[in-house]
Amino acid sequence: MTRPTSSAPSQRMLRVGEQVRAAITQVLQRGEVRDDIIEATVISISEVRMSPDLKIATAYVTPLGVSDHSIVIEALNRHAKFIRGRLGPQLRQMKYMPEVRFRDDTSFDNYKKIDELLRSPEVQRDLDGDNDEQ
Repeated sequence: MTRPTSSAPSQRMLRVGEQVRAAITQVLQRGEVRDDIIEATVISISEVRMSPDLKIATAYVTPLGVSDHSIVIEALNRHAKFIRGRLGPQLRQMKYMPEVRFRDDTSFDNYKKIDELLRSPEVQRDLDGDNDEQ
């Protein structure tokens, strides 16, 4: 009998993702990656999503103070194998060291769009109309 699959991550996936996020953050903070682009950029790692088998870690990053995020994402992906190797001591309890992939985190852009919509005159007019009826 097969179990139904759900799209939500398991507790184990969430826990391991947070451990991988903390480990990647430490590697970047210590300046172990020798790349001019990475060293000159403040990088925020907002989330790491693990695959169900825990073999792939997708890190969502936001380079702060940089207009073109793709350059920093490419630099991180170039050094992904090195970063994976540096994660070993902090993730030694894992059977397999996950392959690390870096992606641009667009959630802040989505939050900005939602905020702009909520502050638009049309929405404000509708909200004011609701208050008048009460």
